[in-house]
Amino acid sequence: MVLWYCRGVKNITVSVPDEVYREARIRAAERGSSVSALVSEYLSSLSERSMDLARARGQWYEIAAGIKSFSGGDRISRDELHDRAVR
Repeated sequence: MVLWYCRGVKNITVSVPDEVYREARIRAAERGSSVSALVSEYLSSLSERSMDLARARGQWYEIAAGIKSFSGGDRISRDELHDRAVR
């Protein structure tokens, strides 16, 4: 028998109420998966959301850097804004 360990894999301990664990086992069984795989999938989705947020933030900075000048005095008046809406 050969024992091996995958590099880059961390074991964690999570405490959940019995009912939550029971439901997780049912969901995992319905998917033909394991609770560990469900937790791993969920944690990976958190990482993907963080990456999406970082990407959006980078795009925002890029757009903001492209704006050469802006002045609060360039704004139209409230009356002009309402006149535009009526037309």
